[in-house]
Amino acid sequence: MLPLVALVGRPNVGKSTLFNVLTRSRDALVHDQPGVTRDRHYGMCRIEGQRPFVVVDTGGIAGEDEGLAGATARQARAAAEEADVVLFVVDGREGPSALDDDILGWLRRLAKPTLLVVNKTDGLDLEEALAEFARYGIAGMIPISSTHRRGIDELLDEVRERLPEAGQAAAPDEEDPARIRVAFIGRPNVGKSTLVNRLLGEERMIASEVPGTTRDAVAVDMERDGRPYRLIDTAGLRRRGKVEEAVEKFSVIKTLEAIERCQVAVVLLDASEGVTDQDATVLGHALDAGRALVIAVNKWDGLTAYQREQAEALLERKLGFVDWAERVRISAKHGSGLRELFKAIERAHASATREFSTSEVTRAIEAAYAANPPPTVRGHVAKLRFAHPAGHNPPTFAIHGTRLRTLPDSYKRYLENFFRKRFRLVGTPVRFVFKEGENPFEGRKNELSERQLARRRRLMRFVKRKK
Repeated sequence: MLPLVALVGRPNVGKSTLFNVLTRSRDALVHDQPGVTRDRHYGMCRIEGQRPFVVVDTGGIAGEDEGLAGATARQARAAAEEADVVLFVVDGREGPSALDDDILGWLRRLAKPTLLVVNKTDGLDLEEALAEFARYGIAGMIPISSTHRRGIDELLDEVRERLPEAGQAAAPDEEDPARIRVAFIGRPNVGKSTLVNRLLGEERMIASEVPGTTRDAVAVDMERDGRPYRLIDTAGLRRRGKVEEAVEKFSVIKTLEAIERCQVAVVLLDASEGVTDQDATVLGHALDAGRALVIAVNKWDGLTAYQREQAEALLERKLGFVDWAERVRISAKHGSGLRELFKAIERAHASATREFSTSEVTRAIEAAYAANPPPTVRGHVAKLRFAHPAGHNPPTFAIHGTRLRTLPDSYKRYLENFFRKRFRLVGTPVRFVFKEGENPFEGRKNELSERQLARRRRLMRFVKRKK
């Protein structure tokens, strides 16, 4: 277990920027607007030759106990309570504030090893900036500029001196091949954060009825039935024309990056609203990335029998283009249908990551060709000679032959359905790469000899006399 360091402070003092500097990443969303960070965000601080530790970024404590500000403050306090060392981040340009005084009083009652990190000191007189915070009586006071990476080495030295030999945080393993990476995506306010909290059994994400509560893509590791998972909660995706704020644009980018990193995308739909155009757009993002897909219809418990019948008909009509994706009816609030959801995730992951041999793929393409040969196009028929696997997640097959450019889209869909049925692939798209063999005589002109030319001239004269 690794030590845990928590970044705590009021809004807009540079905690997320410092988190990105310590973890050498861009995982935390950074913007000048206060209150961008809301959920806890964990990352690794690795320095060559030094013992690594886990860093947790938190939202700003704004001194309110209700609404989103209160939920954000509770997340920050929970991170500080489980931390081994607390970095109390303040703004060196603005100086001490009444809110900083309140946070310091709470940290003193918490009795954790605490360092006072005076951020945004670039261009300031360091002695004067530190003198303003001297009344706090904290021995460990380090001036830094997280934007320009000034004072970071001194801060790390002070942190390492206070770290215990063993902490309580588990090291996040980004490269664990056995861990299934699952991203929960959908439009705003469909219950993604509520579902992640239900799966974890704790209030790990801030869940609210206010659309757009989640702004960052937050990954959390868990284990279920002996199988490790990484759950990624994402911000809701709206239509491009309605995305106006810069923060929301960055949230959309983070969501799209999460889709690219995951192995299985769980698309949440609101059963009470049906399938909207925006839901189809979200599905399109997952399809473009080639991710395995599970459709979770949330809030199913709140429907009457008639409403469920209508919802089923709407799903059949509007989700025909992804009929290979399993649909699970769940209730994130009450926890119904979660076992079926995990079974669907495991089946989709197994299909998307399955390894194929060249022989079985070639036999499959021969069987598909024998059962239904390609149609004749302009007097020519394409020939499918052999095939081999070309990748996984999604399963990709390379097909070699001649005149493959003449294959119509309908025949390509036939091949996709044939492979899906033959190999029992569920919940994953199937892709094909068509490769035609090169014609060795293409571009070569047959030059006639003198004897052939003389014979050709005699033949032409004979033909003209006949006329």
